[in-house]
Amino acid sequence: MGSGQLVTVFGAYGHTGRFVVAELAARGLVPVLSGRNAQTLEELAHEHGLEARVASVDDPASLDRALAGTAAVINCAGPFASTVGPVIEAALRARIPYLDVAAELEANLDTFAHYRERARDAGAVIVPAMAFFGGLGDLLATAAMGDWTEADEAHIAYALSNWHPTAGTRLSGAVSRERRGAHRLRYGGGQWEHRTDAAPVLEWTFPEPMGPRPVIGEFTMADVVTVPQHLSIPDVTTYMTAEAARDVTAPHTPAPTATDESGRSNQTFLVDVVVRSGGAERRATAGGQDIYAVTAPLVTEALERVMTGRTKAVGVVSAGEIFDAPDFLHALAPHITLDLVLV
Repeated sequence: MGSGQLVTVFGAYGHTGRFVVAELAARGLVPVLSGRNAQTLEELAHEHGLEARVASVDDPASLDRALAGTAAVINCAGPFASTVGPVIEAALRARIPYLDVAAELEANLDTFAHYRERARDAGAVIVPAMAFFGGLGDLLATAAMGDWTEADEAHIAYALSNWHPTAGTRLSGAVSRERRGAHRLRYGGGQWEHRTDAAPVLEWTFPEPMGPRPVIGEFTMADVVTVPQHLSIPDVTTYMTAEAARDVTAPHTPAPTATDESGRSNQTFLVDVVVRSGGAERRATAGGQDIYAVTAPLVTEALERVMTGRTKAVGVVSAGEIFDAPDFLHALAPHITLDLVLV
């Protein structure tokens, strides 16, 4: 793109935020670094020769200053239950697009519930969960649908070689568990269910060479929020390989460790999406390295498309609703492998 436009990154010094800052700069955009920790922010700004603007969700005026003169804001600061509302409000005041990388179910649901009509009436663009969880699965499900206008069910299965959670992931998970209490969420029959039973352990047959793997069924992630917002699919289920599920919940699993110059870990992923209608089945699969790192090209590609008008909707929108899903996925070719099987 190379436009030189300013883009505020709120939570710029977090693990994912740093990847987003680097990706924006690589595409010729100018990140404006924002967050509440002044010292960490200044250190990062000095390292990259960028502007820092200290801001807190408890101080609306500071958020207004952080967004002043910028073309958009990307919210990378969790827990998103605390940051989404204030940063969206600031974006609406500034009349600029808002995107986030939230994987917190409750925060995602709140965004659609609280801002859908208001954003649509204002002609504003708000794209929640534009990340590995929420965005990628939604784009794959939309691409797999092809010319179908409805389907009976969608299944999104994640195979992670490991899942070393960041501090942000742990904090967001704790906030979600606190809000949810003893319940887990499942989406079936076109509505949300609050379940108290244990999630089932199943076997999912991933494409070769991976093949069958044990998974936690109904391991409900952000895709279960984003997909039904725009696709007529009454049953949406996500799955996680059992090993990765154990990693992310174990208290002593270490944080990700960089294994290349870009800062990526050695974690690999495969996202396998199956949609079914009647007796027909369609599939879309994507693979790559490091779920946190790949979020950066996902949200930055989305931002570029919003800024250049390559969109199909306004308001609070899922990735597959606002973008041409197959075209978007193919644009990620340097970062993911892609396989679409439409029968």
